[in-house]
Amino acid sequence: MALLPFKPSRPKRFEKLVQPNLEAMYRFAFRLSGQQHDAEDLVQDVVVKLYPRLEELEGIEQLRPWLNRVLYRHFIDQVRRKGRRADRPVSDVVEPDQQASFLDSYASDVPELAEQISAERLKPVMDSVIQELSPELRTLMLLHDVDGWSQEEIACVLEIPVGTVKSRVHRCRASLKKKLLERPELFQQAGRVEQ
Repeated sequence: MALLPFKPSRPKRFEKLVQPNLEAMYRFAFRLSGQQHDAEDLVQDVVVKLYPRLEELEGIEQLRPWLNRVLYRHFIDQVRRKGRRADRPVSDVVEPDQQASFLDSYASDVPELAEQISAERLKPVMDSVIQELSPELRTLMLLHDVDGWSQEEIACVLEIPVGTVKSRVHRCRASLKKKLLERPELFQQAGRVEQ
């Protein structure tokens, strides 16, 4: 008697699709939310929402960008519902080895910053300035400048044209630099502002 071919159970099929992407989803969720607990909740919410859509998931050719797009949309929906910004400073979300190159990239483009400001003085002000960005721009900046995502990957996740990503990255950088130069506490030495 020949064995009949069988299809793995629904939970096993779902796990096979999603499991390899969970770590990347968590890292992305942590980058968005800034807190371990919120990131875990975000990933869990998305996974629970996707389970009934197994057949759709099985038909998706590039699953990771699609999952990131769903995760991002869910995060933005939560932010809009709660009307809040990230709860932690960006320097807590960015790995220490990435912080230096990230801060240096902004300081090196503005000679006044590079010459006069130490990373220790720049970091708290940078956190403050980044918190002023909308969640969408903050996410874009972190994905591009910190995580090194390509503009094409960001465009795919955010579902916007690559040209829009380029212009937003440019505007975001220009805005951050302008805001940094407007912070007199960066230029204070021994209690006075440099002229």
